[in-house]
Amino acid sequence: MRILVIGSGGREHALVRALCQPPRAGEDVHAAPGNPGIAALAETYPDTAPSPAGILALARKLSPDLVVIGPEAPLVAGAADALREAGISCFGPGAAAAVIEGSKSFAKQVMAEAGIPTAASSTCASAAEADRALAAFGPPYVVKDDALAAGKGVLVTGDLEAARAHARACGTVVVEEFLDGPEVSLFAVTDGVTAVPLLPAQDFKRARDGGEGPNTGGMGAYAPLPWAPAGLADQTMAQVIQPAVDVMRRRGTPYRGLLYAGLALTAAGLRVVEFNARFGDPETQVVLDRLASPLAPLLAAAADGGLAGAAPPQWRPGAAVVVVIAAEGYPAAPVKGDEIIGTERAGEDHAYLLHAGTARDSSGALVSAGGRVLNAVGSGPDAATARARAYALAATVSLRGGWYRRDIAALL
Repeated sequence: MRILVIGSGGREHALVRALCQPPRAGEDVHAAPGNPGIAALAETYPDTAPSPAGILALARKLSPDLVVIGPEAPLVAGAADALREAGISCFGPGAAAAVIEGSKSFAKQVMAEAGIPTAASSTCASAAEADRALAAFGPPYVVKDDALAAGKGVLVTGDLEAARAHARACGTVVVEEFLDGPEVSLFAVTDGVTAVPLLPAQDFKRARDGGEGPNTGGMGAYAPLPWAPAGLADQTMAQVIQPAVDVMRRRGTPYRGLLYAGLALTAAGLRVVEFNARFGDPETQVVLDRLASPLAPLLAAAADGGLAGAAPPQWRPGAAVVVVIAAEGYPAAPVKGDEIIGTERAGEDHAYLLHAGTARDSSGALVSAGGRVLNAVGSGPDAATARARAYALAATVSLRGGWYRRDIAALL
């Protein structure tokens, strides 16, 4: 099977690695634009524009059996629609369905229509409306940019002035009640009718140890969750994923691809924090590390409407932990162009690096090219072993100003 993966981050490196791993090693995998780590596994096309037109042009050239779109921006822009209209199989929702991530207020409408449990909220298009909603909900204040914000559009704070400032900077926002309890990420693969859960995971959004500092795209993750309630995946599928899939189909915008449910396990029960229209980053890195069955047939079945007849995913025993190595200044103003040393030592199955924000400079040296630069993934028979391996690997990487949280999966 010839597969084209769209994207350039750690999530896409994880996808390419999973597609190239046994038991289905030998897939003809391509990636655009890709990154230096992906280039070791697949043919990359670094000059491809991440637009629907650019993606379609490359797909017409390569004639892939399947295109897998990693990031949210091309999905919201309609890349999946362009591919399907050209008769090219694509894993990823069309633009009308991807709005479930592109607009927080739209996602709330879908949840209300489907009866999905979530936080009470108010969509605010003006400063005055935001002020009234903040007063009504009280602290801790939760303010979400209504539009795409690369995982950094949410502010949770006890500081009213900070909440007001964030609302004004964003424009239209969703202000909602604070949800207590641990958060869980659950991915589901769906063909618009049938949905299949993947392994629940937990990520760490705050920049600093102890959950301090600004929100980020994610500083680490682990899976599985030994503390999660029995039957959590089944409950989420019944109360959240399948109702959302059914509503989208009834609306005439069937959802085909990966539906990500961010959940809070509150004292009052399960609540949805958010929906995303693609694989989460960095949770994908640990979920796919645990996948024992082939990834390509599962994604192809979802893209082509045959998920009901596909074999369900199977999982390896043990655990995986990923630690994100970030550039100096991340998330506010990451420094780029610093040389990275030590990546050549990461080749073992139980500890390996995924490239997230890297590039080659004019001399061919590996340098930082984004805020989240590398992902150190460790696996083992239990979370403690996986964690130790991930951190041991992270410590071998040299990046001026590079840093990472020291408490990923620390309480397990």
